Amino acid sequence: MTDSSKTLCPYCGVGCGLEVSPPAVAGKPVNRDSQGYPMWKVQGDRAHPSSQGMVCVKGATIAESLNKDRLLYPMMRESLDRPFRRVTWDEALNAIVNRIQTVRFTQGPEAVCIYGSGQFQTEDYYIAQKLMKGCLGINNFDANSRLCMSSAVAGYIQSFGSDGPPCCYDDLELTDCAFLIGTNTAECHPIIFNRLRKHHKKNNGKVKMIVVDPRRTATAEAADLHLAIKPGTDIDLMNGMAHLLMRWGYINTVFIDECTSGFPAYADVIRHYPPELVARKCGIRVNDLETAARYWGESQRVLSMWSMGVNQSSEGTAKVRTIINLHLMTGQIGTPGAGPFSLTGQPNAMGGREAGGLAHLLPGYRSVKNAQHRSEVEKFWGLPEGRISPTAGLSAWEMITSLEAGEVGFYWVAATNPAVSMPDLERTKKALLRSPFTVSQDAYYPTEMADYSHVLLPAAQWSEKTGIMTNSERRVTLCSAFRNAPGEARADWEIFAEVGRRLGFAEQFKFTNSAEVYAEFVQLTRGRPCDMTGISHERLTTEGPQQWPCPDGLSGNESSSFGEAIEGVGVLGVGETHEIQPQKAKPKTQETSSRLYTDLSFHTPDGRARFGAYHSRGLAEPPDPDYPFVLTNGRLYGHWHTQSRTGRIEKIRQMHPNPFIEIHPRDAGKLGIEDESWVEVRSRRGMARFPAKVTQAIAPGTVFVPMHWGALWADRAEANALTHPEACPDSLEPELKACAVQLVPITADRAATDTLLQTPKSSILSASPSL
Repeated sequence: MTDSSKTLCPYCGVGCGLEVSPPAVAGKPVNRDSQGYPMWKVQGDRAHPSSQGMVCVKGATIAESLNKDRLLYPMMRESLDRPFRRVTWDEALNAIVNRIQTVRFTQGPEAVCIYGSGQFQTEDYYIAQKLMKGCLGINNFDANSRLCMSSAVAGYIQSFGSDGPPCCYDDLELTDCAFLIGTNTAECHPIIFNRLRKHHKKNNGKVKMIVVDPRRTATAEAADLHLAIKPGTDIDLMNGMAHLLMRWGYINTVFIDECTSGFPAYADVIRHYPPELVARKCGIRVNDLETAARYWGESQRVLSMWSMGVNQSSEGTAKVRTIINLHLMTGQIGTPGAGPFSLTGQPNAMGGREAGGLAHLLPGYRSVKNAQHRSEVEKFWGLPEGRISPTAGLSAWEMITSLEAGEVGFYWVAATNPAVSMPDLERTKKALLRSPFTVSQDAYYPTEMADYSHVLLPAAQWSEKTGIMTNSERRVTLCSAFRNAPGEARADWEIFAEVGRRLGFAEQFKFTNSAEVYAEFVQLTRGRPCDMTGISHERLTTEGPQQWPCPDGLSGNESSSFGEAIEGVGVLGVGETHEIQPQKAKPKTQETSSRLYTDLSFHTPDGRARFGAYHSRGLAEPPDPDYPFVLTNGRLYGHWHTQSRTGRIEKIRQMHPNPFIEIHPRDAGKLGIEDESWVEVRSRRGMARFPAKVTQAIAPGTVFVPMHWGALWADRAEANALTHPEACPDSLEPELKACAVQLVPITADRAATDTLLQTPKSSILSASPSL
């Protein structure tokens, strides 16, 4: 492969286009990485409409990780106390198939689980669903997207009748009020923030930016108004804003009457949230609350954005719906520059939603609980009636508790690292140790998950396989392979398909390439809210990225709102058993081509958006005298998740060399904690140790640690050793963002405690050969 390739950054949900050139360029010296491998050149793709040529440090350095510590061959061991041995693919696959069959017929099908990832390509997701939910009739496929965006999914479905962010990135340059809550966009979605910040600066004074966050992040620094609310008071804040909007008459009564339902119950709730009470509960000033409400009420185009700070909550779905409520009461949806916009955490979490990649979903925005949905998929897959189970499978955390109870006999983990990312980590690790057969499918070795695995399968990663990813604005991009996979690594979908064939389902897995997989998948989106029948690998190659809905027969700039796309076709609402009547088509215009609900008709039985009436319940684990601080956590600009990739890139390791804990000076002074001194953090579940970063950027009573350091990268610095698994009852997303902790200064000699930060396996990472 000699020409440059167009692809997509494999990190966050922004979905930045990249252009990659081969290392050997005529007449120029070849750059090499620290191991001497030729370096591919990576730069932003100026033609990609989402990122417009911009790229952050993660995307810019991605090529440096391609040859670092790769898992090259299948490995196996009979028990966790024995070393791995290299095996053939036949031996590994036969062991997996035999184990699946044994477990199915001795413990039952519910004892088989697959835990996947928002870093899958859509083809990987789809084949896994076909194998598990279709051929095997087992809904126990869940993904790490459960830990990051399932509350947004549930909120969209409950409010609009269907999943799918209604906004697009062009709205960043059209809004006159950006409301950012529970998102450090500048560090976690930097290219989105760059676009918004340029628009904000260009229209200084005319465009307002409100940031809601207990930390004064880089995002908050740019805001016109920063509301440093107490953790767990998000609903109080938004209900308080709604109270003022109602009091001041900033509501769209025509939109409420004609396009929504449930407003009276919501109005009854918000009357209990007067500004004085709300300000006191949130820990902010009344005039700041009033300013936020006035900014929203006086703006013509309000764009709200949120991410993990909202979703990762025991009331995550309620928070999402309460954000949406503000849009519904002011009619701020379906128009340029306005709407509720969930910022997806992972590069293809959106694609996973489309392909049915959570334990309660089926491809095409269908639900396993819906009889007609199951029937449609069974017929399409050529399976007998009743094959797909009507019961939602185990969620990510339920898989852990089922391992704990001895109810899981086969646990297959792919492209994710639950040995670091799960809540209540010591409990998680003990459960993983109880697994009688665990498969870990990854591109890298070592990872923390390898310590708990019986079989290691080498996976091809970004750069080595061709497939589809969908970003936060529903834009579908083809990621083309531009290098050969090292060793014997295979694409995830190929591994799942081969297991399917060996289990006796050869007819269902005849695919020879990923283009064929995608061509089959999109047929299951026909007439659905996420209709992508007009998208193919070939079209994406020739025309570039496309947004859905994009039914076949429409060109990219004619992609329409769902109502326009399905005229004359009856469709089923996600998770419902009723039939939605076809929507009347509107004239197609460029202005409405990239947004949903431009016709103000929603995917509910009556076509109306639903208000959700919620009182605030607060944190699942509030602080108390024994554990007086609220610990929150999050990403840093350069790192990604559990460092399986970014931890191997020297520039990023230098940028973020160590974990830390942010503490307000008032709290540090009371405890005798000095800047850079060591602090032991204890919760009811575990302990971790960090050097202190004493800063006014964190609200008093709240502390912050980054989430990236697992046992492979630092000793006892795991954020999730502290967190709890209490989850939202609707989305089943754990409250990873907040738990109660106590702080204990470590007074030992600094020279001795410095050893706490040393990477326990750094010598392995630097010296061991790739496996």
